Amino acid sequence: MLEVLLSGGWLMIPILICSVLSLAISLERLLVLRVKKVAPKDLMSNIWLLINNGHMTNERMEDIKQQSPLGAVIVAGYKNANQSRERMQESIQETASIVVHDLERNLTALGTVAAIAPLLGLLGTVIGMIKVFSTIMIQGSGDATILAGGISEALITTAAGMSVAIPTLIFHRYFHRKVDTLVLEMEQEAVKLVDSVHGQQHD
Repeated sequence: MLEVLLSGGWLMIPILICSVLSLAISLERLLVLRVKKVAPKDLMSNIWLLINNGHMTNERMEDIKQQSPLGAVIVAGYKNANQSRERMQESIQETASIVVHDLERNLTALGTVAAIAPLLGLLGTVIGMIKVFSTIMIQGSGDATILAGGISEALITTAAGMSVAIPTLIFHRYFHRKVDTLVLEMEQEAVKLVDSVHGQQHD
């Protein structure tokens, strides 16, 4: 396997670097974007319990804020519970934009890898074919073994580039969809908080 990779030429080095980056980013995002880490299922029920019992202190809010992105969004809204509905919603949106930025961290890099890898493979194909035609010009096309090196390099780099790009693109789309789903869930919980707080104020 190593001999096959080495026969792909120097362009295999950036392709391998792309594969390492893709794997590292994908593993990191898989760990970070877990539902129980971003939006724990029992978080809102615990928050409602603290609010109803009058135990939502500043210390509690700081703890909740540090525990998860959903906690940060909810705390931002609750800190402005005595303000108007619009101001409360604005504070939630401001914090949510920061949270979304953090959730999407490294996804641009992952998308870049997905775009670059097949181009590197295509470049390897072009270079390999140039070598083939240069060899034909110099030595003719009678000996197929002479041409095999360039053709092999062209095919290997293309296959390697696509092999890196395809799973990287799949993970890139998956993580974007995952972030959208998590953000929607956090928005729904934040809206419930706003409705509940202002509903109680109007009662």
